Amino acid sequence: MDIREILRQIEAGESDRAISRNLKVDRATVRRYRHWTEQEKLLPGELPSIEVLGQRLKEGFPTAAVPQNVSSVEAYRAIVIELRERGVNVKTVWRRLVERGFEGSVHAVYRFVWQFGREKP
Repeated sequence: MDIREILRQIEAGESDRAISRNLKVDRATVRRYRHWTEQEKLLPGELPSIEVLGQRLKEGFPTAAVPQNVSSVEAYRAIVIELRERGVNVKTVWRRLVERGFEGSVHAVYRFVWQFGREKP
């Protein structure tokens, strides 16, 4: 995506919808850049070099850390692996976990097992 082209079209008075259609980017993305441009007071006027623009973008759009999700099944990993190695199907694994106090859904167990592939872990 060329941020300079988005900024040129914003300066030309194009709507978010038109820019989105022209550049094939989401309207929310265009809206975010329009808002950022107004905050940075970049327009009207000559655009900074791509290096300066890139630096200002990094400062203006800090990357948030991706949340680390831990499966509710993780605490039962050893049991799941042992049962799957013995050939126990996923629904039965879920039942065994429920017997041990697991409160998650059978789908959580399916997703957990899926990370090992369709075969046994």
